[in-house]
Amino acid sequence: MNILVTLNANYIKPLKVMLHSLFLNNLIEDISIYVMHSSLTKEEVKGIEAFVKKHGHHLEEVRVNKEVFANAPVVKHYSVEMYYRLLAYKFLPEDMDRILYLDPDILVINELKELYNLDMEGYLYAAAYHNRASVTEINKLRLKPYDIEAYYNSGVLLMNLEEQRKKVKEEEIFQFVELNKKKLILPDQDVINGLYSKFIKDIEEERYNYDARFYHFYKIANKEVDMDYIINHTAIIHFCGKKKPWHSNYSGKFHSLYKHYERLSKRY
Repeated sequence: MNILVTLNANYIKPLKVMLHSLFLNNLIEDISIYVMHSSLTKEEVKGIEAFVKKHGHHLEEVRVNKEVFANAPVVKHYSVEMYYRLLAYKFLPEDMDRILYLDPDILVINELKELYNLDMEGYLYAAAYHNRASVTEINKLRLKPYDIEAYYNSGVLLMNLEEQRKKVKEEEIFQFVELNKKKLILPDQDVINGLYSKFIKDIEEERYNYDARFYHFYKIANKEVDMDYIINHTAIIHFCGKKKPWHSNYSGKFHSLYKHYERLSKRY
């Protein structure tokens, strides 16, 4: 299983918690972690590598020279790093056919094998959209005239690299960003939805991109999605938004679960 992460030094600790949860709950998998970055020091990379090796897995560093995107348009406080996820296929091994991108603000609490082995023929990505009418409709209006059927969350992305090498063009992405600068909120996520929404395969949000902020919403929408369901069936809990479970003032529903994995990760 190939896993892609992109980060700077501020997210090393959350990354280790996410990776520990991934390793602990996918014991039979041989996992290769691809760390894509432009600013980590050699010591920081070695620290992540040692952590991964202690779990019996493998790390590959993918260092991206910022000059590669020197002429690419940027938005507000977002830097050129926003392009790494969108154009990852350019920097990953040419013979790699798929990789699963995971944000560092995630817990993996069940197996990912079924997700990773999805049939991806004809699709660029597999992702979940958070099924709330307001989210979908607001983003459809915001990203007009692009034909968006659903607004997908880019924190969990199964990538069909073979298909991306054929269809994803960096010039098209740069043009999209330049034309839409004033209305982009989450630039890389907006690009994926604006340009490639019709080439994204749906995956279940309750299983593969459970938004930790909305426990009560999920339970009202579907009584089966209670805590027992989550612990036994949900594979990925995603701590979306500005409030993060490693912050001292966090008080979300899954705070105790996160702190449990955080404590376990410190043993390595």
